[in-house]
Amino acid sequence: MTSTKNVQELLDLLSAKGNDAYFGEEVSVLEHSLQCAHFAEQSHASPATITAALLHDIGHILHGLPEDIARYGKDGRHEEIGATYLSHWFDEAVTETVRLHVAAKRYLCATDPSYISQLSPSSIESLQIQGGFMSREEANAFDALPNAKLAVQVRRWDDDAKIPALKVPGLQHYLPILRAVLRTPVTP
Repeated sequence: MTSTKNVQELLDLLSAKGNDAYFGEEVSVLEHSLQCAHFAEQSHASPATITAALLHDIGHILHGLPEDIARYGKDGRHEEIGATYLSHWFDEAVTETVRLHVAAKRYLCATDPSYISQLSPSSIESLQIQGGFMSREEANAFDALPNAKLAVQVRRWDDDAKIPALKVPGLQHYLPILRAVLRTPVTP
């Protein structure tokens, strides 16, 4: 992805395939992604963090599995699929934050006693399949990772970004932000 056309194709993928609702949630993947990016932007996050917030769940679109797989005890590993896919165009400031956003849920459950009460029922259901609460050793190792703090922040926006009919900017609003964080920035 070294041109505006290719960035637009990424947004088109999210637009075309992101209209399905998450299992157990009242928003679509696209609505959720736009809300998460909006919260990041409102928090004055860096362009890379806003990009990670927007694209953190692209693996849900790419894995090709039904959204209710957690109900059957299966994990689609959407964070790994998404990070690998995005690594063709973005560096670790984006991809590792995407990769770590599920681990950040496990970390927050282990380190913040009030956190689990903030999770939606479907997020609690998937937590067990994703490994449950981190052990103290896992939490310490996670905390030492370069993108851990960003992943935790994206995770918090992720948990909040489930508001039906919330008015937020559309995908085209994020085109310049994505272009700015490509491995090789593109000029108009």
